[in-house]
Amino acid sequence: MPLRVHICAVGRLRSGPERDLLNDYLTRFDRTGRALGLGPATVHEVEDKKGGGMSAEAGLLSGVIPKGAVICALDERGKLISSPEFATTLGGWRDDGRSDLAFVIGGADGIDPSLRAQADAKLSFGKMVWPHMLARVMLSEQLYRAASILSGAPYHRV
Repeated sequence: MPLRVHICAVGRLRSGPERDLLNDYLTRFDRTGRALGLGPATVHEVEDKKGGGMSAEAGLLSGVIPKGAVICALDERGKLISSPEFATTLGGWRDDGRSDLAFVIGGADGIDPSLRAQADAKLSFGKMVWPHMLARVMLSEQLYRAASILSGAPYHRV
């Protein structure tokens, strides 16, 4: 059974260069990951139109995270890992027989502590704060890179 990947994010990514990059890397991930039991990747966007803040966003995000999914929160306080370590982690979740993996990207204020506490893993892209729209692109590229590493393709160079 393949490990389906869900990017659960606050905010809608409009058409433009970020959307084009996201779609390109997710298409590459799906193509490369299929033979490895990874994917497909799906983006779930939620929007708090009532201005309820992080707790309202957490409720909306929880509604799109599949039941039983491994939850990985993208958080500046998360663990810093290399691309090969990320690939190994992804492969481990797949090998453990997990069917869904949800990456959670919060809004401008981050992820509500109650949702962050439910995460099986917390991942950081560095000490700098990245726009949450750009974080989706960075994640999608790392997913493709991880699939490439696991397949032995030359995309990743050490």
